[in-house]
Amino acid sequence: MKGNITKILSILIAVIAVIGAFLFIRIFLADADAVATDPETQNSVISPIITFSTSLFYIAVGTAVLMSVLALVKNPDSLKKTLLGLVVLGVILVLAYFTGDSLAVTDPQGKVLEGGEAGSSVNQWVSTGIWYSMFLGIIAGAFFVWDLIKGLIKS
Repeated sequence: MKGNITKILSILIAVIAVIGAFLFIRIFLADADAVATDPETQNSVISPIITFSTSLFYIAVGTAVLMSVLALVKNPDSLKKTLLGLVVLGVILVLAYFTGDSLAVTDPQGKVLEGGEAGSSVNQWVSTGIWYSMFLGIIAGAFFVWDLIKGLIKS
């Protein structure tokens, strides 16, 4: 059974590689000037590889999520740890949201950019993302230093 799955996966990977190579070669064979100036040529040459890549991405993400959920259902102890981790990440996200601001986004001359008006929810979420990354970076750095110190003490 395991050998059959390996063979099937190998064939599937080979088919995906051949399709990807074919689409990639089509881009190189297309006339560069026509692709640069003619939207219809652009669409016929570049769109298929973008659609193919996007489809592969969605399939990979779906498979990863499905396999993770199945592993969590099979092992309830890891489910508890995962839920605890998600709660901690949620608390950090809420902290980042309230730390972030929704001030106007300006260019170097001080002119407010289109869509960057003060009070915009987009500005709020971008600021939240920046603060969230900073908080996670600080926490990761603290754990790194803690592990380094712990390792130095043990040796």
